[in-house]
Order: sequence, then C-alpha cells, then structure tokens
Amino acid sequence: MKTFGGKQVTLLGETKHVGDLAPNFQVVNNKFEVKHLSDYKTRYIILNVVPSLDTTVCDRQARTVNLELAERKDVVVLTISNDLPFTQAKWCGSSGIENIITLSDYQDLDFANKFGTNIKELRLQARSVFVLDEQRKIVYLEYVDEMSQHLNFDDLLSFVKQLPKE
Repeated sequence: MKTFGGKQVTLLGETKHVGDLAPNFQVVNNKFEVKHLSDYKTRYIILNVVPSLDTTVCDRQARTVNLELAERKDVVVLTISNDLPFTQAKWCGSSGIENIITLSDYQDLDFANKFGTNIKELRLQARSVFVLDEQRKIVYLEYVDEMSQHLNFDDLLSFVKQLPKE
C-alpha cells in the first residue's frame, strides 16, 4: 500500500522490477526542450523521482543524490517531477548545485505511466529511484511506501558507489 500524508493513494502505470529494461520516455527540461532517456549516454543513469522539488523532503532527496554522486563521471542523475519547468529552473537557481538536471513530466505523464509513479489522486510523481546500467536495464530501484518519507539513501549510495567504474 502506498500513502501520501497517511492517506492511501493509487499508483497508475507499470510497476518496474530489477532486471526490467527501462522504457524510453519523453519529458521536458527547464527550457521546455523535449528530452528522452535515449538522449543520455553515460554508463549509468539514476532516475531520481520526487513529488515536488518545492518541499523539504524532495529538496533533500535531490540534493543528497546529486551531491553524493557528483564525483562519478560515468553516472548522470536525472531528477524527475511534475513541477513546471519554471519551478524546476527556480529551484536549480537557488539550490547551489552545479550541473543538476531536472526534467518535468507535467505534460503527458509519459515517464510516470511507464514507470508506475503516477499518483492518480494528486497528479504527482511517487517518490522513487531507479538505477540503470549501460543496457538501460534496471539494476536497483526503490518505490517509497509513504511519500513524505525519505529514500533509503544509505542503500542507494552504497549500491551506486560499488558499481564498476569505467
């Protein structure tokens, strides 16, 4: 059961599992440019999914995942939410984090429906994370049960840090 603020919510879309191939998806960046998973060529991709960057828990998630993994040149972190690109750009400007990539799924919920993160009742993304390998196979994932709670940062960071380097 998934909850948001203690109230049960319904996740729409296809729940993913370790070993699944990540489907390509369409989102927009802060400049309203269309982006796809296939546009990113690094060895590993982390899809860091938050309900809204404008909250304390989401802000911490975006900062922690990006800052802790910044030294890995073979990893790119894509932070995805349904926030408008304007809001994401404002957050990026005030975050103090260089080279952060935020992507918005507000238009079609293409990512949300392909990854099972579409919260039906709120039209927000469910807090989750997916680590993809070179073949874009999901090698690690976490769907958080209560959206106001944090990811298991220790498990995620430990997993990514032990991935073979180029």
